[in-house]
Amino acid sequence: MVTITTEVATTPRWDDVQHALTGGGDGASCQCIWPVLSNKDWNETTKEQRTEMLHAEIDAGPPPGIIAYVDGEAAGWIRVGPRTAQARVPRTRIIAAATEEPFDDDSVWAVTCFVVRREHRGQGINLALLRAAVEHAKSSGARLIEGYPVDTGGEKMRTNDLFHGTLGTYLAAGFEKKSEMKPGRTLVALGLTR
Repeated sequence: MVTITTEVATTPRWDDVQHALTGGGDGASCQCIWPVLSNKDWNETTKEQRTEMLHAEIDAGPPPGIIAYVDGEAAGWIRVGPRTAQARVPRTRIIAAATEEPFDDDSVWAVTCFVVRREHRGQGINLALLRAAVEHAKSSGARLIEGYPVDTGGEKMRTNDLFHGTLGTYLAAGFEKKSEMKPGRTLVALGLTR
């Protein structure tokens, strides 16, 4: 039985963030900067620039994500924070059409990315990360948290196609389906009491 713990991503944990992001899949090249940039800005950055951007974001605070540890080793990452700090969210047409929340409301948070190292997949890390993200959002004053997961319909999918998380994980964490954004993608939300 493994022990899964979580911590917010702070500057002293930078090496753990990098370890979590670089264990297979797109995390190493993306550096979880995709959610905060427009397509144009994303296309004009290199991996090194994205790494510097994430480091600067973590240095500046508040923490933009949570790290999961398996028996003390950094094993996963989740990006969570106000939608107002994630430029891609309002620019994504399917999200803009599906949400009922105003995009200028910084009490509405979003989960936009999951990464789990290859050797730690299948151990419940995404659910542990999501539950920690909810607690982080709640303690930071969020009113509501949204997610934009993939509904796999029980079928096996490429890991890189699941960075939004799966519908089953969100439902297990107490989120409710709000609307189907397109086939296979659902907007979910969880109200947080202050």
